Amino acid sequence: MKGQFLHTGLQFFKRITKMFEKRDNTTAGNKPETIQEIAIKLAEEQLRTLQTESGPKERTVFMLGSRGAGKSTALHKFFDRDDNPRPTLALEYSYGRRTSGTQKQVLNVWELGALDNAEQLISVPLQTHGLENFAAIIMLDLSQPKRVWPELERIYQALRAASNKLLSVEEEQTYRERMADRLKKDHNDLESLELMPFPVVIVGGKYDLFKDFDAELKQHICRCLRSMAHLVGGSVLFYSSKIPKLSKILRDTISHLGFGSPSNPFRAHVTDSTEAVSIWFGTDSWDQIGSVGVLSVERIGSLLAAEAPQLNEVGKTNSAKSKAQINNPAKDPGFAESVIDELRAQKDKELQAIVKEAQLRGQFETIV
Repeated sequence: MKGQFLHTGLQFFKRITKMFEKRDNTTAGNKPETIQEIAIKLAEEQLRTLQTESGPKERTVFMLGSRGAGKSTALHKFFDRDDNPRPTLALEYSYGRRTSGTQKQVLNVWELGALDNAEQLISVPLQTHGLENFAAIIMLDLSQPKRVWPELERIYQALRAASNKLLSVEEEQTYRERMADRLKKDHNDLESLELMPFPVVIVGGKYDLFKDFDAELKQHICRCLRSMAHLVGGSVLFYSSKIPKLSKILRDTISHLGFGSPSNPFRAHVTDSTEAVSIWFGTDSWDQIGSVGVLSVERIGSLLAAEAPQLNEVGKTNSAKSKAQINNPAKDPGFAESVIDELRAQKDKELQAIVKEAQLRGQFETIV
């Protein structure tokens, strides 16, 4: 502490000396600054520096994915909430604060409840906070492998479209270079990757159920998630709220994305599909993933569809439902609310009765 005060005093003395030298070197036509004016300027400069160094640092984490995969439970554990999490209806916001020394940090957390007709909702967190300190956690339900790819692809396309709207060509290149730094610029696969402009963590939820699935199916799902994460410059983590070790890793991952610590929450590098996969940013490669070589989004999906054909049917069904409901938000399960839905149903019946009455009246008037 004494050394710190001494260092600050020396800096203050140097600044004062420079200001007085500047004052002595003024020409005769300019009015020299007084000691009071110099002191005021120095105080203002120090205040600006202090505000810059100790001002709140904001980051944003967006958690989205499969309904019922455990998103709300994970966030409740992160915020140390005692109450039982309720189903997320649409898009919910919460925040956390942490003070480290003189620096205040603020974490904005957004959670998306359902994926149906959610393209507009997905863009809200990005537009609200920007991409400067943004990260996304995509949580998928591993206990329903038929839905893994359709939901993952839908989320990827929505995030990619939303970020593209916010970035110019120059800004997109800047963010790509920043993500390349996170992966290590000398990574052999860098030129073949389609990096997202922000960190992405793909989380396979309900691993406690998935671990007992058929070994071949687990291998296909793991390869799919690893390929997608590697392509976008992300990481992969398998999670279960019922397994304390995995639950803690996800909690530390949210803390890393939101506050910067711990520096690497993944305690081990696990690529074996018979275990809980845990692969940090930039530690995977196309060679390690398999013998299929470099993959694109379309190729990743087609490979998994060939190994698990039912994924295509589920994707088409979900797509058809989405198109059928896109013009009727009242049928969107993401906005379900029992009380409001009952009132809406009652009003719909009243409206139908009025329409029928008007039709009968029109027919009667035509006959007369």
